Amino acid sequence: MHPRFLVLLIAGAVLSLSAHSANLMQVYQDARVNDSQFASARDSLAAGEEKTTQGRAGLLPSLGVSGNYARTQIMDYDTIANDSYTISLSQPLFNWGNYQLYEQGKLATASSEAQFAQAQQDLIVRVAQAYFDVLAAQDALAFVRAQKVAISEQLESAKRNFEVGTATITDTHEAQARYDLAVAQEFAGISDLEIKRAALQQIIGKYPSELAPLKPAISISSPEPGRMDAWVNAAENQNYGVIGSRLALETAKRAISLNRAGHYPTVNLVASRTHSNQAASAVPITVATPSNNSVGVQWNIPLFSGFAVTSRVREAIALEDKARNDLETARRNAAQLARQSFIGVTSGLAQVKALEAAEVSSQSALESNKLGYEVGVRINIDVLNAQQQVYSTLRDLARARYDTIMNGLKLKSAAGTLKEEDLLKVSLLLQ
Repeated sequence: MHPRFLVLLIAGAVLSLSAHSANLMQVYQDARVNDSQFASARDSLAAGEEKTTQGRAGLLPSLGVSGNYARTQIMDYDTIANDSYTISLSQPLFNWGNYQLYEQGKLATASSEAQFAQAQQDLIVRVAQAYFDVLAAQDALAFVRAQKVAISEQLESAKRNFEVGTATITDTHEAQARYDLAVAQEFAGISDLEIKRAALQQIIGKYPSELAPLKPAISISSPEPGRMDAWVNAAENQNYGVIGSRLALETAKRAISLNRAGHYPTVNLVASRTHSNQAASAVPITVATPSNNSVGVQWNIPLFSGFAVTSRVREAIALEDKARNDLETARRNAAQLARQSFIGVTSGLAQVKALEAAEVSSQSALESNKLGYEVGVRINIDVLNAQQQVYSTLRDLARARYDTIMNGLKLKSAAGTLKEEDLLKVSLLLQ
């Protein structure tokens, strides 16, 4: 069988699968609805948004009402009933601890927003990775099956040549060994494809349908800007992991002030109104005492708490140092991820170009070896090796394209700029 015809068969099989296949954006939308990790991040965001309201409550007035009703038996002939209620209002005038709690609440809300933004980017990367893993497994299986067909034809040719005496039994044995190996690789490819589909199923919540493959000829764009240091600087400042660590450091600083507030006085504006009624059964007359109204300022100065406040301050200072080191770690990790992804994209583009050239040369080498085998200047093992080289090159080329696209998404994620529009651009590269 002509090698170019084999390639057309592979492409035709893939295209037939994509006639009613799901594209990358459809899979991503399913993941947004069904992925449990993303749903957890969404719920965490909703909970974090309440932290600002909870922190603000310590700065707002509190209003309450209390009451009392009691019946008192005096001897055997008289009962006195007391009925009273009190309305009280308290408004903090100075409470440094409550103010710090309010600031921490705002930081907690901002931190939950950063975590959710990171979860959105992680979902894009996870979906794309699982999607291309399935495509890579499909490609590998298709190449193995095509190689098995080519080897079977070579095996039949070797058997015919041996029968007519133009080849040795060695050619038949070599072709048979390659064919058996291809059968084993086919079973391994089927298992690997099922595993990759199960991984995608875990994200989208259902068994994936056939996926749209890449177009036969695609052009993968280079990263913009084209300088690594620009991406590293963006990662060190815009990465959502870095932003979350920066907010954690600010929260730790507020915790120091919050604990130091244990030494500070508090001042509250207080107001109350009390009203009571009293009635005796012996004298059925209700006596209403005048309502008592009061407005004033209440203050409190802590003097000594067994060194607890001082200890909590030292603890908060240590936690601030920890948060500062965690921020530096997050920056370094983001920068390293940006470097790795940038190198992955640039080297991937070069690798794709080299493999495209290798595809052409390996096809030519296969044709030459088949022709040489027919005229007797090449042996069967030469043809088999050339066939294996062709399919290995096709497999590596497909994998290099997927890896280059994924590194491009990871690069933007490291820089904190990955959006759904970037996934849409990748989806346009699909059938």
